[in-house]
Amino acid sequence: MELELTAVFRRVPEGYVAFIEELPGANTQGATIEEARANLKEAVALVLEANRALAVEDGAGADVIRETLKVSS
Repeated sequence: MELELTAVFRRVPEGYVAFIEELPGANTQGATIEEARANLKEAVALVLEANRALAVEDGAGADVIRETLKVSS
């Protein structure tokens, strides 16, 4: 799945902090922008995985339809 999100990097004395504008909870830091970028990709994957697990748990036993949705802006 390919998804385009907006990554924001802020320079701080320790390196960089980073977050995804469209995905609350996807934030991280790194000593370099490359490290922050790699950490942010991992954070996105973890947030999406956790959100999916919570959605499945919340919908357990309910009449739920799940489908893949392709989004473009």
